[in-house]
Amino acid sequence: MTTSTAIDGIVLAGGLSSRMGRDKALLPWRGRTLLEHMRDVLIEAGAQRVWVSGDYPAFDGIPDQVARCGPLGGLYSVSLAMPDTVAWVVPVDMPSLTGALLHRLHGVPSACSVFSGEPLPMCLQINDHCRRALRTLIEDPQARRSLRALQERLAATALPLPENERALLFNCNTGADWESIAT
Repeated sequence: MTTSTAIDGIVLAGGLSSRMGRDKALLPWRGRTLLEHMRDVLIEAGAQRVWVSGDYPAFDGIPDQVARCGPLGGLYSVSLAMPDTVAWVVPVDMPSLTGALLHRLHGVPSACSVFSGEPLPMCLQINDHCRRALRTLIEDPQARRSLRALQERLAATALPLPENERALLFNCNTGADWESIAT
């Protein structure tokens, strides 16, 4: 499945994986790493280029420029390296995500689109307005440094997601989460 308009992909993989106890990006998933899998999901969906947030030289990963800002910091660092474009943003730990779900987000005329109640995946217009919003959230010590705060700031469009598809957005944050999905 591909898209008719240009779009890139971003894999947020720069986290500490502290709840997992090991690097989530390097966990094995169906004969490859989770990072490789998520990159391939984006490519198969039609992403022209996939950007990786995190210190992964083999993937041309972009280390966080601002430490300990979570996914927001990773997204900010990647946004500074990439040209203005539309991008799907996905976490490294969502292995059941499908290209079909990503395409639903891409068809929305909005600076940012998400599924209702879910911060990721999202489709995001990367441009100076987005970069300013990211920088403001990171530099303001009183701000909520979260993807949801960014989405509120950008007036994200929230799409409904049928309950039977919510399992496709399951995040593997802990060893128990990983065991439940990897078996």
